[in-house]
Formats: sequence, C-alpha cells, structure tokens
Amino acid sequence: MNNLRFDALKKIAQQTSDRFHPNPNRLELFADHVLTDQKLSHYLSKTAFTEMTKASLSGQPISRSLAEQIAQSMKIWALDKGATHYTHWFQPLTGATAEKHESFLDFAKDGRAIATLDGTQLVQQEPDASSFPSGGIRNTFEARGYTAWDPTSPAFVFGKTLCIPTVFVSYTGEALDYKTPLLRSISALDHAATEVCKYFDKNVQKVNPTLGWEQEYFLLDKGLVASRPDIVLTGRTLMGHGSAKGQQLDDHYFGSIPTRMLSFMQELEEESILLGIPVKTRHNEVAPSQFELAPIYEEMNLSVDHNALLVDVMKRIAGKHNLEVLFHEKPFAQINGSGKHNNWSLETDTGVNLLSPGKTPMSSLQFLTFFVTTIAAVLDYQDLLCASMMSASNDYRLGSNEAPPTIISVFIGEQLTKVLTDLQQVSKGKLSPEEKTDLKLNVVGKIPEILLDNTDRNRTSPFAFTGNKFEFRAVGAKANCAKPMTVLNTIVAKKLAGFKTAVDALLEKDAKMKKDDAIFNALRDLIKEISPVLFEGDGYSEAWVKEAKKRGLYHAKNTPEALQAYVSKKNIDLFEQLSVLSERELNARLNVDLEQYTLALQIEGRTLGDLSRNHIIPTGIKYLNTLIENVKGLKEIYAEEYKSHAKEQMLLIERISSHIAEINSGVNKMIEERKKANAIEDDYKKSLAYCNAVKPYFETIRYHCDKLELLVDNSLWPLAKYRELLFLH
Repeated sequence: MNNLRFDALKKIAQQTSDRFHPNPNRLELFADHVLTDQKLSHYLSKTAFTEMTKASLSGQPISRSLAEQIAQSMKIWALDKGATHYTHWFQPLTGATAEKHESFLDFAKDGRAIATLDGTQLVQQEPDASSFPSGGIRNTFEARGYTAWDPTSPAFVFGKTLCIPTVFVSYTGEALDYKTPLLRSISALDHAATEVCKYFDKNVQKVNPTLGWEQEYFLLDKGLVASRPDIVLTGRTLMGHGSAKGQQLDDHYFGSIPTRMLSFMQELEEESILLGIPVKTRHNEVAPSQFELAPIYEEMNLSVDHNALLVDVMKRIAGKHNLEVLFHEKPFAQINGSGKHNNWSLETDTGVNLLSPGKTPMSSLQFLTFFVTTIAAVLDYQDLLCASMMSASNDYRLGSNEAPPTIISVFIGEQLTKVLTDLQQVSKGKLSPEEKTDLKLNVVGKIPEILLDNTDRNRTSPFAFTGNKFEFRAVGAKANCAKPMTVLNTIVAKKLAGFKTAVDALLEKDAKMKKDDAIFNALRDLIKEISPVLFEGDGYSEAWVKEAKKRGLYHAKNTPEALQAYVSKKNIDLFEQLSVLSERELNARLNVDLEQYTLALQIEGRTLGDLSRNHIIPTGIKYLNTLIENVKGLKEIYAEEYKSHAKEQMLLIERISSHIAEINSGVNKMIEERKKANAIEDDYKKSLAYCNAVKPYFETIRYHCDKLELLVDNSLWPLAKYRELLFLH
C-alpha cells in the first residue's frame, strides 16, 4: 500500500497537461446522440408522429402498430450512430442507473444475420433484476420485474449502445424505481396546477415542473485514491488528519481551474453536448479539489434523467484522465462537503413561469398564489421533505456550518416578507374598490420591482426562494433528484387542490363575490398559517434550534427516525389520494432506505476496522520498533546517561503505544456492537443500533489514527494524506 502512495505521487509529477482540445463548433452537435422528436419525425409518417405526440402529452398508451414503427425508427437511427446493442435504461432504488445490454443481432429464416428491434422489445422487457432492492415487494424466487418504455424521455446513444429510458416495476405493478413515482407526481401536480391556472388564464392546458440541479463533486488523482481503501469502498476518508492548509484562505473558490481538471471538464462538456445535457456552468467550489457544474433548467423528468446520466458520464471520463470523481456528501473532515441544490419551478404550456411575477397585478397575483401555496405545502409536510433528503452519507454534511440543518424552514427575504404581512390585512369577504386598488397597485403590483432588485440570500436555509424559483439546498450530492422532487411535487399538488377547493367554496357561498376577492381571501388565510416556517436568520445557531422548537417545527435527530415520515397515516393518505405511491410502496421504500443506511454504516465499520488493524497499527508498531532501537543504541553509547538523551524518544514511544492501544480497543468494542446490531431482525431497530451504538466509535477510532499520522515517519505512512489528495493535481 505504501508503494501505491509513492508511485502515485511520482506519476502526478509526470502528468502531461491539457491533453484534450475541445471542438469550437461543438454547439452544432448539441443532442447529436439523442433521438429527439424532430429527428424521429423524419422516420415516421405524419399520422404516426401526430399519434405519438398526442399519446406522449396525454399519458395514454401507445398502440402496438405505432410501437413497431417507432422501434424500427430507433433501430435505424441507432445503427447509423454506430450502435451495436440496445438497453432499457432505468433507475432502481440503489441510487445508480441500471442497464442490461441486448445485441441487435438476430437471424432471418434463411440464416442471414440481421439487426432487429421490434415494438414488444421497445415497450416492455423482463430483465429479471431480482437482486435490486424492493423492500419486500417481491422475493428472489418471484423475480419478475419489468421495464416499460417512458416515451416522454428521448432515447440516446451512449458509446455503442442505444439507451431507452424506462420505468421499473414489479409483476404486480408496484414501483421499484425512482422514475415511476416521479412521473405520477408530475401528473398530479400538472392537474392541480392547471386547474388553479385557469383562474388567471383559461388557455393554460398543462403545467410542467422544471428542475435545475447544481452538482458539486471532488476530483482526485486516481493513483492516490488507490492507496485509500476507505475512499474506494465507502466514497469517503474514514481517517486522515486535516491538512495545515484547507479552505480557510478561500483561495480555491471561483479560482482558476487547474489544467488537468479543466481538461476533464472540457471532455465532459463535449460528451454532454452530444447527449443533449445542457451543461452551462463550471467553477471551483469552496473546498480544495471541489468543483461544481450546473445545467440550463429543463422539464423535470428529463432533467432527472440527465443528472443520473451525467453522474455515469463523469465517472467514465474521469478515468480517462487518471482522475477519480467523488460524489459522497462528506469525503473529507474539516472542509466542506458536496450537495446537489435542486432549483424547482413551474412552467405553463403558454410559456409562463408561475414563480415569476408578470407585468400586470393579475399575473403577480398568480405568482403569489403559487408562491404562498408552495410555502404552505412545505409547512404541512416538513417531515416528508426532511425524509427525502436524509441518508447515511448526507448525515455527515447537514448542519455542519456548510449545509442547511435538518430543520426545514423557508427563506423568502425581507421585502417579500413585508408583502405577505400586508396581505394578511386583507378584509374578510368582498374587498372595497379602494382596498382592491391599494392591494393591486401598492402591494401586488410592486412585486416585480421587489424581485428585480432582490439580492437577499441565505446559505443556511434548506428551502429558499431565489427570485423565480425555490431552491431545495439540503439535497445530497449522491442523491437521485427524483426522490426529493417526487415529494415536493406531491405536497404542492395537494396544497393547490386545497386552495382551489377553498376559492370555489367562497365563490359558491357568495354569488356576487368576484374571483380576485376570493383568491385574496384564500391567500390571506394561507399566509396566516405559514409564519412558523418562515425564517430569515442563521440556521446554524443554537438560538434557531430553540426557536424552531417553540414554533413546533419538525427536527429530525437522525436518518432512521426521519425516514419514518414515509409511513405516517397523514403521509400515506397524501400519496394514495394523489395516486403517487401506495401504502405498500411506501413501506417498501422505507425498508429499502433503512437497509441502505445500515449497510452503509456496516461497510464503513468493516473498512475502518480493517484499515486500523492491517494498516495503521502495523505502521505504528514498525515506527515504534525504530524508536526502541534508537533508544537501545543511545543506551549502548551513553550507558546510564542515556535517559537524558532519549527523553523525547521515550515520550514518543509512550504516546504512540497509547494511541495503538486505544485504536485496538475501539475496534474491538465497535465489532461487538456491530455483532449485536446484526442480530436484530427489525430494520428500524437495527438501523438505530448502528446509528447510536456502532457509529460513535468511528470518530473515537479516527481520532487516535489521525494522531498517529502526525507522529509516525511520513515515509512509512501507508495512506495518501489530505495534503496530497487535495492539493496535488
């Protein structure tokens, strides 16, 4: 292992610079490897293309004959792109993407080799895939799981494989992936939002949620990573003393991108362009060797697919540059971890962003309706939003003065807070002409001006309004965006439906009441409810923890506890009423998440024990023997006077021996607690045991390993150190 570290250091010194030269005309190749509707229209008859478009927009099944035509078109296009195989590309509950490649190869009756892809193969496949987590929905001996084509997300060629985006469901129809409930939530939100939009514009026929993710990540030398079994197996450093220089000078943030990393980014952008991923921004993040990229916003389903695809593309391209890309939320202690900010908004088929006020008071009233309703949804379902962002890896990051706390609050800025305060004063019932004029001119009418100059930001808020969108900042870098977005879509759909019910009830109760009077009244009632979740201050402060408790806000103590929100009666009713997830599916997801949490800590514990006993302790003993030999030599030279000459060595021997003993003792205790936890059958109780009894030993053992790192001869230390991992490019 020691050789691995020094071989890697030598190789870094020999790295060639900027070996990739981007094509200046690459924008002309945007989505060249994507079968867009425009390209597909060239292969299909006009009638078939119109039928496909209608089916896609309405969510209706595609006929068998049309599926055959589309399959043939896909095959011809893919073969022209050099594809040799096709796959149903899906997103199981592992958090990664999955694919099973099938060759186009087949044989005609006369024995000739031919390329085939028929409608049945396009629309549905049975990949088995029995080893994917299902949370008890199916047993291994009942392995049938089906992938079904998602026509709303275009097929693409990656490498030499035609990738067909699909959902993944069980034999009995339950969702076994992230995409299925996401699509259901998008449909529920579309219906609820469109109904409310008709108060303002009867031409609106569809509302799409949009998503713009900001992906943070670390780039490290692959050779150095190879000397770190903890990074290889867990994605993070389980030990390692902080570098003398970390991020305290803020000199990496927005700084010049190192040449080797820039070369990787350029090739990544080339591939992204071909795959239709609209990557827009790249920059250095706060921590050394940390970076961020962000795309132009897209329709949510496609955006989620693009993020999942990009993660795979990044890993492949990093390897070509002898780099390793890390998405773990907290790969290094004492410096910032990585998040994936999810920027969410709503857009109508008429091209209006519903979270952006327009030029007229009525359009600004529409903005207020969706703005306030979203905040009300966050208040009502704080626990669900919290559960959607929690994981074993994100636990290490949340609330650590680098990421928002696990208390869900909403930041909207001082000026918008004043607008809501003014709206609370709206008279109940019909407004007088004077009141209505004042509201429209001096309150609602001024919102566009307020947002134009609004530069308020709060980095500590988990859910913040940032001008024309809400930013869910607490999502972890490893997470599949579909998980938190499914929750957000669903809770907002529920609240919008309730808002429409309230407005319609007011109009029915008083036939003379005008529509905008009813809307103002319903908004006033919601605004009075949402004040507990609005917070403009420091989310990291102890004062906020106490204040949040007074307000009755939800505060998760740990991931296993937070995940229980999925199966509360209130939340089961929510998901079932909107046909997003059934009670069985929710229980399955809870079981999967608890198991993933336990397994993550189990792997970390095993890796930490192995590193401690097989790498760190032997290294400490080896250096200890060197010191002992040194003391013996001094004794031979100085006889009885050797003690004064060997005083420091003796102290060092004592300190090293003490740390070695503490490491070994800590590992023994951790193993015993792990054995006890492993004997627990209940998933929730087992996860709590790992959280409360096993995990605390990680820091105890790490403390003594990190102290040894400072004492042992650098040439003996087997693991790449922080200063090497983070600063050698």
